Amino acid sequence: MAISLGSDLLYNRQLQSKASEASIDKLSSTISGLSENSTDEELMSACKSFEEYLIEQVVKSTKETLLENNEEKNSKYLSMFSDNLNQHYAKLISDHSNLGIAQMLYDSIKRNGQ
Repeated sequence: MAISLGSDLLYNRQLQSKASEASIDKLSSTISGLSENSTDEELMSACKSFEEYLIEQVVKSTKETLLENNEEKNSKYLSMFSDNLNQHYAKLISDHSNLGIAQMLYDSIKRNGQ
């Protein structure tokens, strides 16, 4: 039984690591795809992607500090889908709040690019 639990935990950690790497790769490709000829919409999209990634990291860190006795690690399904859930929370927060991180980043890039 211990081998089964250990392999499940290892598998879940690998899934979480791959999901996190996928988020970073997506963000990197979006940013590296920008050029001086990029449209304002493409630039704002990249800034929104960065904002979502930043919020996702905050959500993930906050959940880790708030969960008692690592409830998520004890639940097979929560640990498997936690990254997807964190990404969904980040997208919702970014879309429905007025944090303004993407707009500040966009304004800074436009100001420094001219």
